[in-house]
Amino acid sequence: MSDFVNEFWNWYVIITVLVSVLGCAALLWVQSTATFTAGKTCGHVWDETLEEYNNPMPKWWSWMFYITVVFSLVYLALYPGLGKFPGLFGWSSVGQYKVEVEKVDAQIKPLFDKYLKMDLKAVAADKDAMEMGKRLYLTYCMQCHGSDARGSKGFPNLADNDWLYGGEPEQIIETIANGRNGMMPAYGGNEEAVGGAAGAKEVAHYVRSLSGLPGDSLLVAKGKEKFAAACAACHGADGTGMQAMGAPNLTDKIWLYGGSEKTIIETITNGRQNKMPAWLDFLGEGKVHVLSAYVYGLAAAGDKK
Repeated sequence: MSDFVNEFWNWYVIITVLVSVLGCAALLWVQSTATFTAGKTCGHVWDETLEEYNNPMPKWWSWMFYITVVFSLVYLALYPGLGKFPGLFGWSSVGQYKVEVEKVDAQIKPLFDKYLKMDLKAVAADKDAMEMGKRLYLTYCMQCHGSDARGSKGFPNLADNDWLYGGEPEQIIETIANGRNGMMPAYGGNEEAVGGAAGAKEVAHYVRSLSGLPGDSLLVAKGKEKFAAACAACHGADGTGMQAMGAPNLTDKIWLYGGSEKTIIETITNGRQNKMPAWLDFLGEGKVHVLSAYVYGLAAAGDKK
């Protein structure tokens, strides 16, 4: 697929490059045929003592420039550089990357295949596999979940035993392999659902009370009714959540975006949209299996503390 949106830019690049290279060659030729007068200056004087003489460029220097021009033309014929022309060698950085990846995969695939045949819990107990999983994690997961896997605002903590979609081996594999798309609807503009801004505040006080956090008793009572009508379908009547839907448990004092009154009201009013990318096509089944085992091991280790 071409990088250019239309043919104009293809020819623009070709003409610009060729004119630049051939222009350099023309300048060199003009300079090599010019007449120079030995001992005559160009009239430029600096500091009353330093003068610029009208002398020709040394021949060895000129030939170096000529060689550079010839090299440029040969390079442009063999490699990409002239618009869409791929070069006679057909080289591309993407192609080289694929070759290098295939070479590395051929070397390490047997090792990952070995772990792929093992139960995930057994892989999580293998020290060498966990070192491999750690490197995979630090390469692909650390940017969102942190180097210590304890997450940040909007990104779950992977080192505890609290799971949005479940912490069993097959559930972790499913999450990493195919990704997740979490969505909390916005109720701010839906008067019928929670009763607008006032209702959102009432629900927030009730949600905080589920985790034993302080709140206004009157608002809590009103929020409970609204919660049952608008929120229980996903979070459950008791607020303990539903892993099948990715609806978090609201009773455990663990908050993905924060548990302050202001933050909860913001969540209820504006909703939340969160996406976990799918890694199966990029990493392959073997690496996903080892990475899943590492994440499983993180939670298991955190549960023991």
